[in-house]
Parts: sequence; structure tokens; C-alpha cells
Amino acid sequence: MKIVIATGIYPPEIGGPAEYARNLADVWRKDGNMVEVRVFSRFNFLPTGLRHLIYLFYILPSFVKADFIITMDTFSAALPAVLASKIFGKKIILRTGGDFLWESYVERTGDLVLMRDFYNKKIPRLSFKEKLVFKIIGFVLRNANAIVWTTEWQKNIFMFPYKLDLQKHFIVEHYYGNKLPSVKPKEKNFVASTRALKWKNLEVLKEIFDRKEVVSAGATLDMKPLPHQEFLDKISKSYAIIIVSLGDISPNTILDAIRCNKPFILTKETGLTLRIKDIAVFADPQNPDDIEKKVLWLCNSANYEEQIRKVESFNFSHSWEEIAEEYVEIYKNLK
Repeated sequence: MKIVIATGIYPPEIGGPAEYARNLADVWRKDGNMVEVRVFSRFNFLPTGLRHLIYLFYILPSFVKADFIITMDTFSAALPAVLASKIFGKKIILRTGGDFLWESYVERTGDLVLMRDFYNKKIPRLSFKEKLVFKIIGFVLRNANAIVWTTEWQKNIFMFPYKLDLQKHFIVEHYYGNKLPSVKPKEKNFVASTRALKWKNLEVLKEIFDRKEVVSAGATLDMKPLPHQEFLDKISKSYAIIIVSLGDISPNTILDAIRCNKPFILTKETGLTLRIKDIAVFADPQNPDDIEKKVLWLCNSANYEEQIRKVESFNFSHSWEEIAEEYVEIYKNLK
């Protein structure tokens, strides 16, 4: 089978969609499939619009004989990919990642609106460009043959504003890998390595770790982003992981923390709640005092050891092989 993956980013670029695309490609190739990966970011030096047009022409040849096409976002690679699939009458699966429009709005305005509130409260305040992007994303989602979500949480946020009642929807959970070796931490370093984006809520996090009580507890904050393998090594040696973003659908950092049996503090604005509710320490991203309270709570040795035991007991797994097979089954159901 000839499979084409249209993705916004790909290693060595850092990000969840990049790792996701690479791992799917690796599994499908091992299964004997011919896999072509077409990466949108190679055209990022061009203006928006032009880069989409050039990418469209770039992917057309690979679509001609493709049996199975999957795109990894809702705008950048997805718009040209959906158009190309229509040109050749091909079936295309769209796997949603984050929320490009919400992220762009928060970055432009500094308005720290929660992801789940964005479509109810902020659509009238969008710029002309953002309203156009909103319409394009709706077109892309409605014209994909199947939409794959990692969580019901994101699906429920998108359904009404993008009018997706007539689409075929599937849930494919994220990768939950085998447990990895970890090291007992030498200090109370909380890892929050991520891109410096406003919706990540990093300014609030930095302010909290400068507070007298947190400093006195010996807690420190590490926000340096690293390539995935180096990042895993950092997590394995860390005290805990912390993410307090304004919305995180299924953050890879937390899934890596679980693999390394490390306690973590996670924003309550997440799609992972049902899966990890028994092992997580949740925090309100809009309440700095609540975040501080959770950091100090985890700095307590008894609480920390109890969280380690909880994370160690988590044994759910979902391999890349299982994920790849789920996509193939979805494709077969579209015929």
C-alpha cells in the first residue's frame, strides 16, 4: 500500500506532530508499505497563501497513486492536502493536533482565554485574517473523509463552531509507551520545557517559582526546550513535570513523564482527564495561588512518594503499532 503523510513539521523539528508523523511512517514502512512524507514547514520562508500554493504543487505527484492519505493538522498542510485529495478523488484522513486558530489569537492579542471558551466568546473579536482562517479550517474539516481526534474533549469543543455533525469521527488515543528507567532526583527541579508561546502560560509559571514560599521549598523551574531524546533523558532525572497551559489536548510531556514514573502537575484544561485522573495533580491555569499550592504540596516528601507510587501503578499502554493499525482500519471503513 502506498501511504502519503502530509505534515506541518517533521524531525529534526521539535513538536508532537513531528514525532507522531515519524513514528507512524516507521511502523508502516516496517509493515512493508511505501510511505512518502511531505513536510509543509520547508516552505515557511514564503508568505502565507503562497506557501500553501507551492506546497499543493509539491504534494500533487505523490497523491496520484496514493492508496491512503493522512494529514496531521487542520490548516497548514491540511488545506493543500484536502484540495489535492479532491482533485484526484482520493480518501483523506485528517488527524487533529492542537488548535491553530486559538493559539494564533492568543499569541497576537495576549488575551489569555481558555481553549474551551475561545469559540463561545472570541469569534467576533477575530481579525480579518483570523476570520478567514476560521472559515478555511471549517472547510478543511468538513471536506475530510474522516476526522481523527485524540480526545473527546477537543472533539466536543470543535463540533458546534465548525458544524461537524455530518462528518465521520473517530477517537485514536495518543501513544502510551512502555516504562523507561528513571533516576532519583538530586534536587526539586520541575521541568516545563516547551515553546515560548503565550497560551503555555509560562509567565505565570515563572512568577510562581519566584515566590518566597516556593523558593524556600527548594523548587526550581527548567523551561529549556530540547530534542525529544534529550528531553526524555532530562525527564528521567527530574523531580517532577509541570504544565499549566490554557488548554492542552494530550500533551506529550505528561505522557513521557508517566513513562519515566515521574509525578506531574497538569492543567485541568486538558483532554487527558478521564485517562489519568487517578494519577494526576491538576491545577487551575487561571489561578496562580492554586498552582503554587500544588507545587508546594508536591514538594512535601510524603506527598511526592505517594504520587510516585500512583504513577508507577499506571499500566495502560497504546503502542505505535496499535495506533497505525487503527488508522488502517479507519481507512478500510471509508471504502
